[in-house]
Amino acid sequence: MGAPGSATSGASDTGAAGSPANRVAEAYQREKARAGGNWYAYLSVAGGGGAPQVAVQDKADVVVEAYSVNKIAVAVAVLDKVDRGLLTLDQRVEVTAAIVVPGGDGIFGLDSAYPSSVTLGHALAALLTISDDTAVRLCGLVCPAAELNQILVAKGFPNTQVEPVANPNRFFLGTSTARETHNLLQALVAGTLLSPASTAFLINVLRAPIAFTDGIRRTMSSDERARVATKAGWFADARHEAGIIFNAAGAPVLTYVLFADGQADPDNFGATHPAVQARAAMGPKFLAAVSGVTNSAVPTRRPRAYRPTNGG
Repeated sequence: MGAPGSATSGASDTGAAGSPANRVAEAYQREKARAGGNWYAYLSVAGGGGAPQVAVQDKADVVVEAYSVNKIAVAVAVLDKVDRGLLTLDQRVEVTAAIVVPGGDGIFGLDSAYPSSVTLGHALAALLTISDDTAVRLCGLVCPAAELNQILVAKGFPNTQVEPVANPNRFFLGTSTARETHNLLQALVAGTLLSPASTAFLINVLRAPIAFTDGIRRTMSSDERARVATKAGWFADARHEAGIIFNAAGAPVLTYVLFADGQADPDNFGATHPAVQARAAMGPKFLAAVSGVTNSAVPTRRPRAYRPTNGG
């Protein structure tokens, strides 16, 4: 395994050049080179006995602004309080005009009708699928910044922290490292991070059809997209994404954290940004690389069936 901060292809960790981990590494290196800029990444493939095989570690211990990828960590802290009986998903939080973030991402800013209220479960779903910015503030109402950071430290993630501001119930989304975000996702699918109910809730939201589709999931069928739990983050010149790919049986077989900044076209927040295009190219290659990989060390989690409706 390479030293912290180095970029490795995975060959030293997995042996055979044609192994799934090496195929993942090759796809990463190829698309990273095309996109340019700075990358901070950690990717692993399920190996024998369930031990993850490192495919890529590229400046994996550099602390970066994680932006909306850290909404996963926010959700983990809130759900930890749910698990301890301090909160419930069906309790309501107030949506006032003052708490709504104008512009930006999400749906609450489009309502134009305040005050209103939603359940905490609704706020978390909006936080993780459409990356709603107001939902961050709604989470802050029930889990202030200082408490949120304490929960994450207690769970073993001292670098995955939100940034407090003067209002204790508000915060910027803060920092993480590729390695810590990877380890958080690994703990999630292993069932050691949250209760079974909260684990299922979080994974189901992250691989919902309306979760982020411009990156890893862009060029995939609906069934393939359902096998990917993902969260993206974008701000300034950074374009990030982190998640888990499951096999057809519902076992997690690839965990990826892809933080990137410094690419061209920083004002383009669409699908044609170089780093987003790179991740879109990686997605199908990652799926193909782990085709046939199994993982019996953790629970299988089949996605919910997608059944579009026509109203009525």
